[in-house]
Amino acid sequence: MRDLLTRLDAATPADRDRALDALRALAVLGVVIGHWLVTALVMESGTVRVASPLRSMPQLAPVSWVFQTLAVFFLVGGLVATRGHLRARARGVSYGRWLAGRAARLFRPVAALVAVWAVAAPAMLAWGAELESVWALVKLVLSPMWFLLVFAALTAATPLVSRLHPAWPLAVAGVVDLARFTVDGADGLGWVNVVAGWLVPYCMGAAWARRGLPGRAAGWALLAGGGAAAVALVTWGGYPAAMVGVPGAPLSNLDPPSLAAVAFGLAQSGAAVLLLGPLRRVLRRPAAWGAVALTNLAAMTVFLWHQTAMIAVASLALLAGRLPGLHTAPDGLGWVLARPAWLPVFAAALLVCCTAFHVHERRAAG
Repeated sequence: MRDLLTRLDAATPADRDRALDALRALAVLGVVIGHWLVTALVMESGTVRVASPLRSMPQLAPVSWVFQTLAVFFLVGGLVATRGHLRARARGVSYGRWLAGRAARLFRPVAALVAVWAVAAPAMLAWGAELESVWALVKLVLSPMWFLLVFAALTAATPLVSRLHPAWPLAVAGVVDLARFTVDGADGLGWVNVVAGWLVPYCMGAAWARRGLPGRAAGWALLAGGGAAAVALVTWGGYPAAMVGVPGAPLSNLDPPSLAAVAFGLAQSGAAVLLLGPLRRVLRRPAAWGAVALTNLAAMTVFLWHQTAMIAVASLALLAGRLPGLHTAPDGLGWVLARPAWLPVFAAALLVCCTAFHVHERRAAG
């Protein structure tokens, strides 16, 4: 292992900003751990339903503020995509060829997951599972892919949006929320924010790719301003406290993205700027950089298969009966205390999935 870490360190170009890779790895792992903490597969009378502890214990909402890291992914994505497009254009690479390469890295691993579940879902039905249960599991696996579709669309639009000031999509997100909460019949406008909301961090990253990364003063301003705005919108604006979707809740900050989620994303972007210096210092160590590099090499596989890993653990564990923190309703302190003990088991199952299916991501990257 030490030799592998040393080779990874030596093979990394000297001008590569390792902190950006670390931010992307942290964003992916934040989503994964967040899902594992707030998603419960409850077994009741032979039926599986998806529940969340945030529904019955709303006081846990601050947990979602720690692990809802999508804005950081879009921020780094906008920065990296813009830099990549500028370099490709300088080398004479066509837009179509550049986009095809990025799309392959996104969607080739998806094909493997869809193929597996195209077999698994009918097999479960044939085995006697209820349609309602199978549909709940399939939705759990496929629902995070909305993020990939939005990210792919923004990536394709990089030449157009890379010069767009993030204040414009921020203003659109604000106007959309004002309309959908004050005008009868305007609820459908909220879906405009699926693009506008994530354009804010994406455009910010694109601007940083062109003009250089901002200093710590800008980072503190974004962190303080975005954080204050998010707190104000939750406290006085009627927005939910949870920054993730909660099954059964009347309003979500992510489905579609709300102005509170956008403000929170600004705060996260500021925190990302402030982390750049410390991360660069830590990542001079081969062991630290190796962990980040390996996570990035399998980032899509980790993201795509983490729900399947959790489902596999829950399914196999049924052989031992209904287990606390795994099959029981997330409605009390007992579930909260039991759940973290399952995270290493989920991680082990995810490692198995990565070992089996990372080949598709590696081929796409190649």
